Amino acid sequence: MQKSEKVDIFISGVGGQGTILAGKVISTVALQRGLDVKLSETHGMAQRGGSVVTHVRLGSRIYSPLAEKGEVDFLLAFEQLEALRWLEYLSPEGTVIVNRQKSEPLPVLTGVQEYPREVIQKIRQRAPRTVVVDALQDTVARENYRVTNIVLVGILASLLDFPAADWEQAIQGSLPPRLHEINLRAFQDGLNYREK
Repeated sequence: MQKSEKVDIFISGVGGQGTILAGKVISTVALQRGLDVKLSETHGMAQRGGSVVTHVRLGSRIYSPLAEKGEVDFLLAFEQLEALRWLEYLSPEGTVIVNRQKSEPLPVLTGVQEYPREVIQKIRQRAPRTVVVDALQDTVARENYRVTNIVLVGILASLLDFPAADWEQAIQGSLPPRLHEINLRAFQDGLNYREK
């Protein structure tokens, strides 16, 4: 990534999936490269499994912490319905990185609504550049679901022009030492991920 470029990243998930940590890791890498970074988090009902979003904007000069609808370069979604919910933020040339995981919202759990069908197909119809990962099956996240966020960060890293060592350093700086090994493995799984 050239310093003059601007990149908007929108991270979506539900409470407890690590959207805020993912935003911190991405921001740290960009700051290490001398970029201006703006970060905005919304985690109102995070404790109850509600929607959580993080905007990460990087470039030579960033003025607003919030990305505009239709301008996001990367939509990083830790749950498929959250990808569909926020798809309007994606630019026409943008890329969706989505975990196949389903996390049923409260109206579905209480039987008031049904979980939408064919969510991944709907995402692909609206966003041709879509990478789908079943992180809980295809990566180290099957050992510990808490590293799913870092798997998706690894996939994002494979699409950005920052050295892998910068990402690894940011992950280590964001987590206690006892969590380094599994998160670095999760990052490598994402970095090397190829959709089946």
